[in-house]
Amino acid sequence: LNMLVFLFKKYQLRLIIICFSTLMLMAYWEQIDNNIVTHVMSFSYRYLLNNFTFINASFRVNPEDAIKYNNRRYLINHEGKCGEKDVLLLLFVKSSSENFERRQAIRSTWGNEAYIESTLGVTVRVLFALGLHPEAEQRRLLKMQLLFEDQRYHDLIQQDFMDTFHNLTLKLLLQLGWKETYCHRAQFLMSADDDVFVHIPNLIHFLQGFGHGNAKDLWIGRVHHGSPPVRDKESKYYMSQDLYPWLSYPDYTPGSGYVLSRDVATKIYHAALTINASFHIDDVFLGICAKVIDIAPKDNAFFSGEGKAPHHPCIYNQMMTSHGHVRDIREMWKRVTEAEVGQIPSGLIWRLYCSVTKVRLLCVPFLSKSYPCKAAFF
Repeated sequence: LNMLVFLFKKYQLRLIIICFSTLMLMAYWEQIDNNIVTHVMSFSYRYLLNNFTFINASFRVNPEDAIKYNNRRYLINHEGKCGEKDVLLLLFVKSSSENFERRQAIRSTWGNEAYIESTLGVTVRVLFALGLHPEAEQRRLLKMQLLFEDQRYHDLIQQDFMDTFHNLTLKLLLQLGWKETYCHRAQFLMSADDDVFVHIPNLIHFLQGFGHGNAKDLWIGRVHHGSPPVRDKESKYYMSQDLYPWLSYPDYTPGSGYVLSRDVATKIYHAALTINASFHIDDVFLGICAKVIDIAPKDNAFFSGEGKAPHHPCIYNQMMTSHGHVRDIREMWKRVTEAEVGQIPSGLIWRLYCSVTKVRLLCVPFLSKSYPCKAAFF
């Protein structure tokens, strides 16, 4: 007994720490499991197996079932928007009926077609993809407002599905189908959210670098590698075991902003006609379709992740997109265009200064959610 008392006193602190750690692990196991364990398992699955052969067998549907997702009726359409013009980029902005102010901000800044053509010398078509407001009363009130808005701007494309998070895949099919039917000659298709800022001069210069009609097998954005399905039922991204029992999604780019070359957009659209579109997470659905046709996304560090890009000229110089701009798109556009007009210096001292600045802005843990640390070294 004396020996037990002696051992207890000697190791008392260790025992208390072990017990406390065990209690904390039990209390927070669900969060740890969702945020750490599942990511480790999904990465192992992604990089050790990495074939996703289950997709063809599990998500294929017959044409009769697929048509109910792809044969939606247009409520507002502009069949001649692209015409016979040589369109470099067809840019679809996913919007909701009530987000008029966001659309106005985009029309007056980075989505201004006339500005793009006069300043950058290329033809870009900007359209807003819409469904129907899920509430009947709001739907009735917004119907006439949307018709008046479209009569003025001629840039709304609306289909007859409920505009909810769980119908985002239908909005993706709208974009792919519209391009294939009415704007097939556009060299690139971009999809973006209406709270995303697109640095259109940088993006246009980047796309022009591929040469006219030379871009093949191109899918560019911020790539998510080996992401696990979210099993937390409280999350809007919840994915049931019944619908997707595997540990990892195929590689994909977030729906906030990505670019497809013409051939990839066509191939993915035709693949989507054979895939179960009840899978409601649109960006993962895009990844599933791409995996079927063996297309892999290419990572570009300056397509934003979940947060806004830091405000600094050294960032504007390479920015492609920045996410989370609800009320400050005009302010962001002013900063970017002022930086363009001011001609950011390109000397050695400026490059060294920018390198140090980008490391400070992008590489401090938890400070930035927009671009990865590696972007500081480009």
